[in-house]
Amino acid sequence: MAKKEVKKAAKKATKKAVKAAPKERDIQVVNIVVSTSLEHEIPLERMAATLSNTEYNPEQFPGLVIRIKEPKTSALIFSSGKVVCTGARSMDKVHESIKKIIKSLEKINVNIKIEPKVKIQNIVASGSVGMDLNLNVLAMKLDNTEYEPEQFPGLVYKLPAAKATFLLFSNGKIVCTGTKSEDEVHVALDKLIEQLEKVVPKKK
Repeated sequence: MAKKEVKKAAKKATKKAVKAAPKERDIQVVNIVVSTSLEHEIPLERMAATLSNTEYNPEQFPGLVIRIKEPKTSALIFSSGKVVCTGARSMDKVHESIKKIIKSLEKINVNIKIEPKVKIQNIVASGSVGMDLNLNVLAMKLDNTEYEPEQFPGLVYKLPAAKATFLLFSNGKIVCTGTKSEDEVHVALDKLIEQLEKVVPKKK
């Protein structure tokens, strides 16, 4: 379910991203997936019984899901104290969410004294390359692509040079996953544009 939760968040972000992406060349972070450890045993049953914004089904999955309204994020919490948080659009929001989780734990007399170290696992960003794309041509001319239009309207393009995977749409909208920082997102976009310009005929 940890992977399912992350995939679900990424899928949701993708839908929002495609709707919200601008027409000019641009890219923005829409979801940051992080992991951390609170370095403290967490009584998940007590947490689920006390807090209304939680879901816990230990027969199905060992982690508890907590949903935070502001900033709008969700996190998986394990009894070991490990946490996976998704949904934040900036690192400030990530830290705000983790502080709210720590505050919630105080209600069940679990006091976290440390400042948890956060590790970025994945960043989802969305935007536009500012040009229409012929996905059939790109599927033929670019390496590392997957394109099955009868199943999904986007082309998947893995860009090993940037350690990123892009979803490309015919209207020029894009979704980028796999990067670990905002700087890497922009480097990946530059490398993508570079590759596209090699195969997309320039308009005269």
